[in-house]
Amino acid sequence: MIELTGILHGRADERLASVVTRLSGFLEADPDLSFQVAAFHRGAPVLDAWGGPHLAEHAVIVPYSVTKNTIGLSVGLLVERGELDLDERVAHYWPEFAAKGKSAVTVRQLLSHQAGLPQTDLPLTWDELLDHHAAAARLADTAPFWHPGSAFGYHAITIGNLGDELVFRVTGSTLHEFYEREIRAPHDIDFHLGLPPRLEDRRADVLPMIQPVSAAPTRAFSALGPKVFGGSGTDVDLGNSPRSWRYGHPAGSGAGTARGLARLFAVMVTGADGEPPVLGADTVAAIGQQQVRGYDEVLHQHDRAHAIVFQKPSQQLAFGGPRSFGHDGAAGALACVDPDADLAFAWTIARGPWPGGADPRAVALAADLGRILT
Repeated sequence: MIELTGILHGRADERLASVVTRLSGFLEADPDLSFQVAAFHRGAPVLDAWGGPHLAEHAVIVPYSVTKNTIGLSVGLLVERGELDLDERVAHYWPEFAAKGKSAVTVRQLLSHQAGLPQTDLPLTWDELLDHHAAAARLADTAPFWHPGSAFGYHAITIGNLGDELVFRVTGSTLHEFYEREIRAPHDIDFHLGLPPRLEDRRADVLPMIQPVSAAPTRAFSALGPKVFGGSGTDVDLGNSPRSWRYGHPAGSGAGTARGLARLFAVMVTGADGEPPVLGADTVAAIGQQQVRGYDEVLHQHDRAHAIVFQKPSQQLAFGGPRSFGHDGAAGALACVDPDADLAFAWTIARGPWPGGADPRAVALAADLGRILT
């Protein structure tokens, strides 16, 4: 690793000279751009860099749905240990979930957005969503919006509550407790479900995206979209409200660094610190295998693809090879892993580009790193 001394700060493998030039160019072209980027290859750090006025080296930020990677990897650890079977019925672990036509729903379906529970009939409140059991109880008593398994739609927030309750029913610990005890703390991962008070002085705000003057509004029909994204009210800013990041919703308000997110994937999937990965190859294949692809009933997108919680590469998210998986965030962040390339990658950003979702610069960079390093 060589030290970076220009507008881009940090360290990079000498093979990544073209990547350093590209990242420096991004910063030169936009003085407001602020990002962190990190990558591990074959278990060793190859890129750890940052730049711009809004994100310092140790700044922690909420990367929105990139947080969902903690659900998928925690579930993966339970699968690895034989404590959770993806093909078992959810009701086997959580009997109340069987209500209102959901007795046959499998864990696999629940965690790949097929269960039809992106919201409840009377929308969940933030008081319920930012609670370990309240929203889950409501969801268990809700009839699915589609027959489970017949379609899929992004459970943008509720997959966090559903995953949290499932982990609790299996282990007796909340997802937050399980992730902290079994994954984050033992491996010194700088990504948190619930930002500890001692780290609050490191927190950086997620800044609003700027809509170009030329950007015309587009109308896309989705009967569920307004209910899912508008139902809980506006009293909580998922990224910037203290009650949100102090709780650390596993679907959208964990907080940490790109370094922490890349290390999370490295520790669990590719290995780190000279140690083998926590998850075996069979488990990685199981949780990273595509479960659904096609039309998303919530987002009205025609090329969405999911593994177990994770996103798979698609037209909008071409971040790696066919066995890669990860998750982007609404404001531009991305964290993913490509097991075939032995590459773990993460990008956090203070002000993402319009109209949202993974920053295209990050998507292209993740894919290019896999090609350059293998």
